[in-house]
Amino acid sequence: MRPARTHVLVAVDEESRLAGVDQVLLALQQALDQYGLREEVKVIETGTLGVSGQGVVVAIYPDGVFYGRVQPADVREIVEEHLLKGRPVARLRLPTAAPVARPAEILGRQTRVVLRRVGVIDPENIEEYIAQGGYEALAKVLLEMRPEEVIEEVRRSGLRGRGGAGFPTGVKWAAVRNAPGPEKYVICNADEGEPGTFKDRLILEGDPHRILEAMAIAGYAVGAQRGIIYVRGEYALSIRRLEQALNQARAYGLLGDNILESGFSFDIEVRPGAGAYVCGEETALIESLEGKRGWPRIRPPYPVTHGLWGKPTVVNNVETLANIPDIILRGAAWFRSLGTPTCPGTKVYTILGHVRFPGLVEVEMGTPLRSLIYELGGGVRDGRPLKAVLIGGAAGAFLTPADLDVRLDFDSLAGRAAVLGSGAVLVMDDTTCIVYMLGGILRFFRHESCGQCVPCRAGTDLLVRLWERIRQGQASPETLKRMVEIAEVMRQASLCPLGQSLSLPVRSALEKFPEEFLAHAAGAPCPSCQKGGA
Repeated sequence: MRPARTHVLVAVDEESRLAGVDQVLLALQQALDQYGLREEVKVIETGTLGVSGQGVVVAIYPDGVFYGRVQPADVREIVEEHLLKGRPVARLRLPTAAPVARPAEILGRQTRVVLRRVGVIDPENIEEYIAQGGYEALAKVLLEMRPEEVIEEVRRSGLRGRGGAGFPTGVKWAAVRNAPGPEKYVICNADEGEPGTFKDRLILEGDPHRILEAMAIAGYAVGAQRGIIYVRGEYALSIRRLEQALNQARAYGLLGDNILESGFSFDIEVRPGAGAYVCGEETALIESLEGKRGWPRIRPPYPVTHGLWGKPTVVNNVETLANIPDIILRGAAWFRSLGTPTCPGTKVYTILGHVRFPGLVEVEMGTPLRSLIYELGGGVRDGRPLKAVLIGGAAGAFLTPADLDVRLDFDSLAGRAAVLGSGAVLVMDDTTCIVYMLGGILRFFRHESCGQCVPCRAGTDLLVRLWERIRQGQASPETLKRMVEIAEVMRQASLCPLGQSLSLPVRSALEKFPEEFLAHAAGAPCPSCQKGGA
């Protein structure tokens, strides 16, 4: 076989499928056949290339040229001009500053651990994963390490949960290992339901075997033989690729009975969720897996001792698990060399909103917010002033330009009454009305409240009704004060984080942008609405 002189990487994810990637792939194969380029050009269907909002994205190597919004009608021109004549098609080419996976100037600003294979390998081919070092960590733990040594390595790494809570992963694993009982479980929480958050989906779509390997390692460490991936039901491509990866891993003897003849048996199943945001909370997720209504449980007891079917259970987020193989192979000291002393490692972010280059990036913990927006995101689009940043997803806090130098880690953000949360960073320019932004968040939480506890059920509804009075110009300054008080009561009295976390967006919006709320409360449009905001 002759090696291909050119590789064409086509991002196949949920976004590109909606944009017609299947038709683009068909047109590409037809054009390559017509010009006799099948042996010279290799087409790889990969995961996200880190670009959002650009439709079908295609990368050509070794040239390092990225094309966006590619339509089937554009394919022939790309083949004729670029692949045959070596002349990139300027009208389709993405700016080199886009936060894509490969250009050196952007890679130099990222530290890719979780995403290092995403957008590089074919996620549907286990051999490409293995060729990139996949399953070496699993082999190492099964053949060279005792379960206690695995847990100690994870504990010494300082890895903290990337689902929002930031709980030390090694501590959680040790608790499950030490819990009595022969039957234990490992659950991957892939129920990603927060608006603007899709990093876990892109990890699953782009590198599904990494999660399977990490879960098998967790199972060996804690003494479990069964794993479950609870994935959002709308993530059709993630589910398909996970199922395919599971079949491949079983066929290669990497899941199932007596893995690598080590005496350790472990298997995984995929369980789609029904779309309830509250099931992102671990105990509500467990209730759903047991066939019950997805209501959070009263704690204690905690899942580490009384989880699925009352058995000790590890529940880890997708991004948390994705760090495990590299920690095992490179060691805890290597992981601690990244990030900050109290928050080691990297963090994956989705940069969205009024930013020039929205997309998916991974940087070390402690990276300043300014760098994320202005270096990786290219700054605010159209040259408009930055007004606010919603950090941490819908349950996060509004920050202002005065907060741009805050470092993005659990502890630094806590000092600004903010959280990392889901890793979503929503950038807003001066045309954004914070009143309407907060209204969207409040309506979302009211819709997603499970209704089990009164503070959340009644509180979310009352907050929306008070917000409606502000929007209609029928409120007073006391209304704003009342909203903060209600949100604070919800924080203290709600059963789960859904109700507890709403105080962050409410308090930060009202305290940092009071003039907008007072203007709307008095029946006048705020300055942002006058500039074209909602």
